[in-house]
Amino acid sequence: MRTAFLATAFAMAASAASAQETEIRVHYAIPTIWADTQAALAEAFMAEHPDIKITLDGPAESYADGVQRLLRESVAGTEPDVAYVGLNRWRILEDRDLTQPLDAFIGDNPGEQGYTPALLSLGSFEDKQHALATSASTLVMYVNPELVAQAGGSMDDFPNTFDGVIELADKINGLGDTIDGVWIDRHDWRYQSLLGSHGGRPMTEDESDITFDSPEGVAAANLYQRFANEAGMKSYSDKDARQALPAGTLGIMFESSSLQSRFEEGAGDAFDLTVKPLPLVAEDKSKVYFPTGGSGIVMLTSDPEKQKAAWEYISFVTSPEGQKIIVETTGYAPANAKVIEDKSYLGAFYDANPNALVAHTQIANHAGPWYAYPGAEGVAATDLIAASLVEIAEGADTEATMKDLAETLRVQLGMK
Repeated sequence: MRTAFLATAFAMAASAASAQETEIRVHYAIPTIWADTQAALAEAFMAEHPDIKITLDGPAESYADGVQRLLRESVAGTEPDVAYVGLNRWRILEDRDLTQPLDAFIGDNPGEQGYTPALLSLGSFEDKQHALATSASTLVMYVNPELVAQAGGSMDDFPNTFDGVIELADKINGLGDTIDGVWIDRHDWRYQSLLGSHGGRPMTEDESDITFDSPEGVAAANLYQRFANEAGMKSYSDKDARQALPAGTLGIMFESSSLQSRFEEGAGDAFDLTVKPLPLVAEDKSKVYFPTGGSGIVMLTSDPEKQKAAWEYISFVTSPEGQKIIVETTGYAPANAKVIEDKSYLGAFYDANPNALVAHTQIANHAGPWYAYPGAEGVAATDLIAASLVEIAEGADTEATMKDLAETLRVQLGMK
């Protein structure tokens, strides 16, 4: 009898151990933003799902690096089960048939889960849902009010045009050799944001042609030259800029709203870091379009059993509970409508964080998909755009540079 009891106990223990052995490997990038958040998400998820173990792979330094790693791992057959990728990068994985469509898991009533059509659009292609947004951000202005005041400006009358921002930045830049007026990264997403402010788009809707060589595109790119020539913008790296702002030596920084918490913590009590929305140039505000940065989550595993566990994890991080963790620890805007509609989740957070409300309101009013250049050369295209922005900031003819760039990409991307 005792032997039978022990056998039953051992069998139950073995069964429990087996149930706990469903392991999901998760890839993510940008540890400076995501490391603590990913650990918190994994801990909260496993507390609710003790039969699933989340293992976080070593993070990639950037979304671009992360996609390249995932491509290499797919060739070797060592890719993770789930991956967080930039909202403009998941198409690279989809193009190689690496993503598993999520439609069957989501079901027929995505709205009941908080997935609005706008949010679903960030991860859909050709009527299939390949990704779900997990975080959202747009380009905002981070401002040091102390430097603004020293330059004779006022936060109550802060400029809402690029002309006004450049004029103020020039005055801040004149405060001393150790003070810089303005900075923006030479980067495709930042450029797309400036382009969207002017009412332009980087490509046609069907992705058959480049359109950033339009007057709007040239004017947006020319801001880089104006920032340098008229406001003394220096050419240091994003790492240096992200240190200069909280250190109090940079007056205005155009950067992702996702960095709000980090910058506020860095500034501490030294100054009251303030977030301002991006100036709107287009007369028809319905044409304003801010590419939504942030990340989407994709399922890579094709194993049916692992897919079930992977979906449990994906649905958790995109649920109101998971989104609350992401918003409170990163500064990203939520990618689930219920979190915004139901004040029980983030009402108190917004009351205590007016900067976040500014950024998230901008997303609600003007967000849209982050254009990803199609095909195998998509990542290379963004590198060429960044290089051209550097040239423009350093004095190259803006219109000629953008038109040459557009022609180069038309050939490289197979558009002509």
